[in-house]
Amino acid sequence: MKLAIIGATGLVGREILKVLDEQNFKMDELIPVASEKSAGKKILFSGKELTLITANEAVLQNPDIAIFSAGSETSLSYAPLFSDNGCFVIDNSSAWRMHDNVPLVIPEINFQSVKNSTKIIANPNCSTIQLLIALAPLHHHFGLERVVISTYQSVTGTGVKALEQLESERKGLHTEKVYPYPIDMNCIPHCDTFLDNGYTKEEMKMVNESRKILDLPNLKITATAVRVPVVGGHSESVNIQFKKPFELKQIREVLENSPGITVMDNPSRNEYPHPLFAKGKNDVFIGRIRKDESVENGLNLWIVADNLRKGAATNAVQIAERIQKLFFN
Repeated sequence: MKLAIIGATGLVGREILKVLDEQNFKMDELIPVASEKSAGKKILFSGKELTLITANEAVLQNPDIAIFSAGSETSLSYAPLFSDNGCFVIDNSSAWRMHDNVPLVIPEINFQSVKNSTKIIANPNCSTIQLLIALAPLHHHFGLERVVISTYQSVTGTGVKALEQLESERKGLHTEKVYPYPIDMNCIPHCDTFLDNGYTKEEMKMVNESRKILDLPNLKITATAVRVPVVGGHSESVNIQFKKPFELKQIREVLENSPGITVMDNPSRNEYPHPLFAKGKNDVFIGRIRKDESVENGLNLWIVADNLRKGAATNAVQIAERIQKLFFN
């Protein structure tokens, strides 16, 4: 079993290495891949020193699974080269997500869409993953009618330069700006670029990806994505209208018995999820569970997850684990 990590030195790439080590992923060889500028440098994995190589070199090593986290351009260029060699490609970028013949996978929800002939698998957007971990089991029981999401997204969702901007602003330094405004002490309702319809790409990713994963092409869903001065962890305020009536006890039972979810919902003790608590953890945390009394069959949830973990690295590794178990054992 050869596993390649394309983009091993980035924020998500480093997190993938951590998750692989923590999960004790069974492999014979790890192939760390970075840019030509970084090729030849060393990284540590599980106490061993490994040498970074280029993507072209990695293709020649014929890995069985390759996890991509190096941006859409790299994925579009190199994923077919790996997959043509029979390699399963798990891509973290948005490059392949909406292709009809590419499954968009959250293992707890729709891993059955992955076949032995499926060589490119897309990892959903971080905000979509934590949202649907909650919505999918609830939809199964009560039927989704409409969903309204407001996100509070960490700067790590943008990348290293955004983190550097936040840290520099907190020190009073003037450095390169990734955002059009200061992010420290601020909230910016602008994640990714704006589209002609007035929404951002991030907002429409949540809409389109949710419809694809749940196989609900006509789902009424809308989103507003906001960048906040948080170092790690995305939060979402989610308002749901169901087709069927429900009791809060039923909602809690469904969520508590669904994989990948931890319910934290005891307001009398100030127990509810927040990004600092979720940091470094693999679960999706749900709290502030309450009825929306302004609409029939309405529900409000507060959903928090580490965007570098379940929102990216953990989900990708979980896909790799299932592929290994299904096709390589």
